[in-house]
Amino acid sequence: MIDSSTNEKLVVSGDGNDGPYIMVPIRQMGAVCAVLDDSQISYWVDEFAISLDGEPEISVINLGKGIDKQEVQRILDCAA
Repeated sequence: MIDSSTNEKLVVSGDGNDGPYIMVPIRQMGAVCAVLDDSQISYWVDEFAISLDGEPEISVINLGKGIDKQEVQRILDCAA
């Protein structure tokens, strides 16, 4: 999937003690959650969204620590 704000691919981030997460524009939240739901990926969405310098609001989708980050990235890369 492509980030509608940056035109770059959405990236699964997180290393060390942090579990993997995806920063997603609010306007794409439903589509990304649908892809995760269809793939039976467990997640939760941060309660708050942020906007810096007038850019579109971004929220974070948190994935559990046991989630395979590379597999989720592959799923996102294959999604339209």
